[in-house]
Amino acid sequence: MGDMLTADEVRDLLKLEPHPTCGFVRETFRSAWSIAAGGLPAPFGQERPLGSALYFMVTPTAPVRLHRIRNDQLYHYYLGDPIEVILLGGDGTNERIVVGPDLRNKERVQLRIPGGTFHAARLLYGNWFLGASTEWPGVLPADVEVGDVNELASKYPTIAADLHAISNKAR
Repeated sequence: MGDMLTADEVRDLLKLEPHPTCGFVRETFRSAWSIAAGGLPAPFGQERPLGSALYFMVTPTAPVRLHRIRNDQLYHYYLGDPIEVILLGGDGTNERIVVGPDLRNKERVQLRIPGGTFHAARLLYGNWFLGASTEWPGVLPADVEVGDVNELASKYPTIAADLHAISNKAR
């Protein structure tokens, strides 16, 4: 397979750019088909694409910041080291799921994140994670909400330290 890729090489080869919530990103697909305004239940009021997809890279200094999107999304593992994804349930519960290649140790190569779920992610160890997110319906900027770390840490005290740690690593 040759030399191991570095994070910089992957970013250059895939043309990934810094992103406010998801480390480094490049959108790879936006459906040409769309759902008309009023064709979906609230809160999806405006016309939107059927689906969208993007690459994303997590590094030690570029985690997935605490945020949620209205849309259901699916994380996919591609290359590199595993990430720990923290999901905040609307009922005050939380869940930690590792997305990575080690299926024997219960890592997942796909993870569904239900629409409206605050989540954050960080490397467990290593240098970088490369994955993708696919979303349906397609994501528009209005669908994204950055989480207030202090407010959510007070609602989820058992993981407050981790939420702050991830937030403090974000550029």
